[in-house]
Amino acid sequence: MQLAIAGGVAAAIAVIIIGALIMRRKMGGRSMPPGLQPGQPLPAFDALDEDGKIRHSDDLRGRPTVILFVRGSWCPFCSRQVANLTKHYKDINELGARLILITPKPLQTTRRVAKLFEVEFEFWLDDDLAIANQLGLVLSSGVPADYQNEYGKDTYWPASIVVDGNGIIRHTWLSKFIMDRPDPAKLFDAVKSL
Repeated sequence: MQLAIAGGVAAAIAVIIIGALIMRRKMGGRSMPPGLQPGQPLPAFDALDEDGKIRHSDDLRGRPTVILFVRGSWCPFCSRQVANLTKHYKDINELGARLILITPKPLQTTRRVAKLFEVEFEFWLDDDLAIANQLGLVLSSGVPADYQNEYGKDTYWPASIVVDGNGIIRHTWLSKFIMDRPDPAKLFDAVKSL
């Protein structure tokens, strides 16, 4: 009898461990993409701003920049991150830094989000996920089915980068799981340390 109970407990523990490993693999635990390591130059890329003009990563030279790669307004974790960041926007701006959100969402949606939060974030569009692919930030099939008609199937793996005025990456936060985001105060502190 005791042997049967011990076997059942061992099997249950094995199922829990295997389940946890599968969940971890599905939810994240990603390693840092090589091109986003602190101390390296920000890779060159192009995006559209909210006015439809082509912007280059080289345009960021001259002053510190906080770049957030966000999945879209459909994502409650990204929306919460942007809402929390609005509390530190003026502080970051007063340090001479700019704040850019790069997103795969349509420009009309981007402008709506900017008005909702009543801040002058810069929004850059990566609608074909070229930047996401280049930087290793694609989350395949990461868009819920209800939003795929508007946003497609793939999206960004959430990340935040602080770049100095010379275009060098100084701090990178890659979400380990879909739900976690860096504390906006840490982004502020990273800019302040430059």
